Amino acid sequence: MADPGHPVKCSPVMVDGVALNGPTVNILDSEDFLQQSMAIILEDAVKKATDVKEKVCEWRPPEELKELLDLELRDEGESESQILQRCRDAIRYSVKTTHPRFFNQLFAGLEPYSLVASCIVEALKPSAYTYEVGPVFTLVEDAVLRKMMELVGWEEGGDGIFNAGGSMSNMYAVNLARYHHCPDIKQLGLSAAPRLVLFTSQECHYSISKAAAFLGIGTKNVYKVPSDESGKMIPSALEELIKKAKSEGAVPFMVNATAGTTVLGAFDPLEEIADICGEHNLWLHVDACWGGAALISKKHKHLLKGIHRANSVAWNPHKMMMACLQCSAFLVRDKTGLLQRCYSASASYLFQQDKFYDISFDTGDKSIQCGRKPDAFKFWLLWKAVGARQLEQRVDRALAMARYLADEIKKREGFRLLMEVAPVIKERMMKVGSMMVGYQPHSDRANFFRMIVISPQAGKADMDFVLDEIHNLGKDL
Repeated sequence: MADPGHPVKCSPVMVDGVALNGPTVNILDSEDFLQQSMAIILEDAVKKATDVKEKVCEWRPPEELKELLDLELRDEGESESQILQRCRDAIRYSVKTTHPRFFNQLFAGLEPYSLVASCIVEALKPSAYTYEVGPVFTLVEDAVLRKMMELVGWEEGGDGIFNAGGSMSNMYAVNLARYHHCPDIKQLGLSAAPRLVLFTSQECHYSISKAAAFLGIGTKNVYKVPSDESGKMIPSALEELIKKAKSEGAVPFMVNATAGTTVLGAFDPLEEIADICGEHNLWLHVDACWGGAALISKKHKHLLKGIHRANSVAWNPHKMMMACLQCSAFLVRDKTGLLQRCYSASASYLFQQDKFYDISFDTGDKSIQCGRKPDAFKFWLLWKAVGARQLEQRVDRALAMARYLADEIKKREGFRLLMEVAPVIKERMMKVGSMMVGYQPHSDRANFFRMIVISPQAGKADMDFVLDEIHNLGKDL
């Protein structure tokens, strides 16, 4: 009888010169490496990266950084100590988007519960296309989508899917609206459709035009509706453009409204736009990727008044809700299976109809992806940990912080809401590494800083620091 402590050695089983006995990778042998790497992540990517006394970035020009990182891939592997140093270097020279003074994008800050959820997902390597492969995560996604639809105001529910970003959600919307208007296009292609046009404000996200190009609609068939001085779509101008398109022989099929524009943070007047869509039988999509978080705030949800009348909504919890990237939901008011009919390919190796469980949880056929990360879990664990009340407080605090900064700008001599020296100050800011704020031009205005305030780690002192630092970096200009 074999001794369990001394397993019998077997002769190697060879196929095509390759030994098949045993695994080629023993995870237990990597346990020490995993522990050391996690310690580096905790110390450098969590503690230091969120320490206001540390730099937001350690800037290096591309050619210098290439040399520092030693990017070449070779035939032989490196030692664990070298790989651990690679990890340290990757963190060291990356931008710390979790830093309290990172205001550069529409996402920021560290959310520990969502971070843990991300780690679990990466460790398990699941895919959210079927219940049999991702039982926990398909149920989680269903629960999160239902809650988000409830906040939108769809009392009878709806449908939806998490996907790889807000741009993808907007593309889903354009394609679904087109399919709803012209279902034959799925099988017959563009030959089955007339000249279709859609409408969106001049302040909309560029993904709408990209979607039109990708889907064969054409960017010239995206009619840009003028906005007022605050960046909101002008409903009367929308009405005029719809009439103009019809007079040209085109067929309007969709309006994209924005709840929280990328540059000015404007909220389009959804009630008035919904009225126009109803009158002309147009699909109303609301891009609430940025502003959707206001729905959880009793104080600010009025900004999205009328969103319940939308046919579809895009909402990114990885923005103001603080979930780890990426976490993006596409919501549909329809309950007849429109999303499934539009995207289904009925792959027989995944979506068999004679399975032994409720196949309504096999949601992958509603997605244009096959493999799909269970991103909803990152939002679900966060929500379970802090609750809706604290999420509401975070939204309220972010908007209050933005108001404080705006008031302080008005008080300070030498500051305007638009500045012409932004590129030079941004260069100095990056090289110093003290903070990170984006800039851009807008319409006929000069470059200005686009300040985004969402991180719970940022406080009043950080707002004051931003103004002081901009002054110090540009006082000689």
